[in-house]
Amino acid sequence: MTETESTTRDVAVAMLRAGTATIAEVAWLAKTSHQRVSYWAKRADIDARKCRESYLTKEWHAIFTESNRNGALKPMAKPILKIVTPTTEIRKVTPRRPKNAAIRSREYLTESEVEQLIDGCKDNRRPHRDQTMILIAFRHGLRASELCDLQWTQVDFQAGTLAVSRAKNGTPSTHPLTGRELRALRRLHREAEGRSPFLFVSERGSPMTVSNFQKLISRACEAAGLKIKAHPHMLRHACGFHQANAGRDTRSLQAYLGHKNIQHTVRYTELAPDRFKGWWRD
Repeated sequence: MTETESTTRDVAVAMLRAGTATIAEVAWLAKTSHQRVSYWAKRADIDARKCRESYLTKEWHAIFTESNRNGALKPMAKPILKIVTPTTEIRKVTPRRPKNAAIRSREYLTESEVEQLIDGCKDNRRPHRDQTMILIAFRHGLRASELCDLQWTQVDFQAGTLAVSRAKNGTPSTHPLTGRELRALRRLHREAEGRSPFLFVSERGSPMTVSNFQKLISRACEAAGLKIKAHPHMLRHACGFHQANAGRDTRSLQAYLGHKNIQHTVRYTELAPDRFKGWWRD
């Protein structure tokens, strides 16, 4: 350290110890950075936070003025960082996701389209598991998360029932299983050999996730050649519309789908074509 730098440091430390100036004031008078003044204070065992906010006295101001005249105070070198003009162009706001009505004409699948999805899984690496997932989700109106969370303790093979637990604070219920579903589940249970408590697992033995099921539906839709872009929740809507078209009353359909509010169930009965059957005769 040169003699002039040593003089600057000694004067700055003295001011900080006397409490007549803050680090900002010392840095401004010494024409140096706050970090350097803080380093000086730390080396001198001075708590910089206790330096009171005050103006410099005439005495210390005179000392710094005289030191500056003698060349003791020199400005720092040019900083490495500098203000530059940004080269990035101002882009437009990213467009929002289009509404479902702009992507597809309806938000449900027909029973024949569901069967096409099931047939589209026949060339998969685990076709029986994938086909059973689509079948169970359609027959019982399950959300993707509800389907992936199913466990073998919820299946009663002797009584032929499935205990359905609903997400979104929905109403749980017990659904009957048809012969087709029971045969598919028994085969899946034999292949699982008790390795996992979950019905549907991946090749590594972990439970299937919502993302896995979404990709499964996308591949099945492409393989089946469906003209409509399907997603997992359309299977739940397909169940609701199928039962509404079959003439099920709204209260029973509400309990079957686990809706807390009946307004969510009315949407299925509103589009049922049977309500207008016989209005016109040729």
